[in-house]
Amino acid sequence: MATFLYKLGRLAFRRRRYVALVWVALLALAGVGAATASTATSSSFSIPGTEAQRAFDLLEQRFPGASADGATARVVFKAPDGGKMTDAANKAEVQKITGELKSGSDQVASVTDPYATRAVSQDGTTAYLSVSYKVDTARLTDATRAALEETGGDARDRGMTVEVGGDALQAEPAIGGITEVIGVALAAVVLLITFGSLVAAGLPLLTALIGVGVAISAITALANPLDLGSNSSALAMMIGLAVGIDYALFIVSRYRAELAEGREREEAAGRAVGTAGSAVVFAGLTVVIALAGLAVVNIPVLTKMGFAAAGTVVLAVLIALTLVPAALGFAGKRIHGRKARAAMESQAVDAAAGEQPATSEKPNMGTRWARFVLRRPVAVLVTAVLGLGVLALPATSLELGLPDDGSQAPSTTQRKAYDLLSDGFGPGFNGPLIVLVDGKAENNAKAAANTVTEQVKQLPGVAAVTPATLNKAGDTATITVIPKDRPSSVGTEELVHSIRDAGGTIKADDGADVLVTGATAMNVDFAQKVNDALIPYLALVVGLAFLLLMVVFRSVLVPLKAALGFLLSVVATLGAVVAVFQWGWLGGLFGVEQTGPVMALMPILMVGVVFGLAMDYEVFLVTRMREAYVHGERPGEAIVTGFRHSARVVTAAAAIMIAVFAGFIGAGESMIKMIGFALAFAVLVDAFVVRMAIVPAALALLGKKAWWLPRWLDRALPNVDVEGEALNKHGADAPNGSGGGPDGGSDPDRELVRV
Repeated sequence: MATFLYKLGRLAFRRRRYVALVWVALLALAGVGAATASTATSSSFSIPGTEAQRAFDLLEQRFPGASADGATARVVFKAPDGGKMTDAANKAEVQKITGELKSGSDQVASVTDPYATRAVSQDGTTAYLSVSYKVDTARLTDATRAALEETGGDARDRGMTVEVGGDALQAEPAIGGITEVIGVALAAVVLLITFGSLVAAGLPLLTALIGVGVAISAITALANPLDLGSNSSALAMMIGLAVGIDYALFIVSRYRAELAEGREREEAAGRAVGTAGSAVVFAGLTVVIALAGLAVVNIPVLTKMGFAAAGTVVLAVLIALTLVPAALGFAGKRIHGRKARAAMESQAVDAAAGEQPATSEKPNMGTRWARFVLRRPVAVLVTAVLGLGVLALPATSLELGLPDDGSQAPSTTQRKAYDLLSDGFGPGFNGPLIVLVDGKAENNAKAAANTVTEQVKQLPGVAAVTPATLNKAGDTATITVIPKDRPSSVGTEELVHSIRDAGGTIKADDGADVLVTGATAMNVDFAQKVNDALIPYLALVVGLAFLLLMVVFRSVLVPLKAALGFLLSVVATLGAVVAVFQWGWLGGLFGVEQTGPVMALMPILMVGVVFGLAMDYEVFLVTRMREAYVHGERPGEAIVTGFRHSARVVTAAAAIMIAVFAGFIGAGESMIKMIGFALAFAVLVDAFVVRMAIVPAALALLGKKAWWLPRWLDRALPNVDVEGEALNKHGADAPNGSGGGPDGGSDPDRELVRV
């Protein structure tokens, strides 16, 4: 592989104008596709294989139109102090608002009358009306949203409280906001400090932005036909920026190192892609495996998010292998800062005069840290593991759920509407359960539904049960159950299971199926499905990546150590997420206005992304150690060499990822905020505790055993040559380009820039 990538890097360097033109053309083509694509609808949400989904599908079949796809809203009214919503003045105000909503937009399908539908609380102080729209949330116009937000202005002036809830006001996650820009700006600062050159710092940013631009434009263009939600774009942008900058960073860093050894520019570019590029390929493969592996959960929205992000990573790898060496050709001498260029020119003059350059290499921070760990490996290992264990403790209290208006910030109208309904109609009113009774035959559902109604009324945790509603055929009935507790409570979850258990006796007696659905039941089933899939998902992803790393490092223990370190990072990150988003610790610092259950989607999504990113650092750091070891250094020396050459770059890469991910913490969408925090914290822990402390300490204790591989397995595994041994054998390591490389030839640009 190293030889192939070496040739690819030299080709991209020589034909840089064509390579740049191809990528610019792809960006333009994807941009045109995104600009001309029809407006994407809201992504459908389904959970195949769950009872709630089966009931929902049956409901659509037996009660056509009952589960409309259009957006909905609830306008909630609370009478002024001392008054009731049944008072003539208040009633007239509500009727006026109802008329305004009906005529305010041609997207409105229907508006209910709270007095006709008995949507007035028992004490008469609270009422609500429901608005249904002809289109989904994504297609609502700004004028329609504005009309809904401005509803009840006059009523408020008269002392009535009017708040609006429902998905009609749900905003699509914004991409490219000010916080994301700040994250990219911080990444630019890190690059500038790392390289000391504006050109070298700007190159990874430019190439990463081109890759993300192609990816996001393609996702936008395909959003409608592939039913991709807006969260797919947000995750793809988050991952694409981070890995795109990091992969380019490693190529550029290795290129500068090759130049410092006296190689010609084209030769240096080829070797940079052949060595660091090999690490990029395998690091990218681990990320792609982790993201594509989300398909095993069998939740379509999660699968699509994973594949969209995986495609973005593939683009980042391709850009690192082609566009980055092409951009290096355009950069010329400016890839180094002024001081570095002056020093290199001075060395060139000394070499021309026959003076020997100084070969002593001053120990850097990476060297000093590695030697410190080698002196105290047990203390470092125990301290790091215990520290991560303490961080992981809150994860034992992890509660999963899906967001609703109750998880909105207290200052929002959606949250205020939610609280008004809870106060007026009970905490469970915001999360009703729909019990579907399938009688299997005409006129067979009524008796079964009556039996179910009586049994459900006796269950603990039930506040109210509405009379059964039969379909036209008489073979299916629906019953609405209002829990006593709020939708995300343990009591409501237990009630869902209790109704299902009671339904089992009905089926045994009457042959009728009893299914529970509704948003709350969907949330319960979703969390359960994610929990059930977590272990198989981990086994698949960790197993495949273990095999991949075993091929890369020619070792059994190094991949095992990498996987165990990843698990420590995950549990520590989950503990931090619980502490901040569920318990509210330091919530104000991260903009968490409302605590609550951790979103069920987050842990498994975080596991997939963090695993891929954790393996990035493992590959980049340990590959250089492996390279030194196979070149004859002792295990301890190889660790120091790996840190001397890679610690600074890995630190910069981690800082860049943290900056990019932290930029998404300021997002308004709670899921994006939580994922941004989790990924930023996970990178912080994995890069600076696991890879920088636990990895060298474990390798120091293992010694030569770390690189042990059974002979039969060594013969069976393919040799991918990440260390670039084939380049040395073919003479590609000759300074100043004298060796010519595996494919011969020389640098056609020597007369332009000679470093």
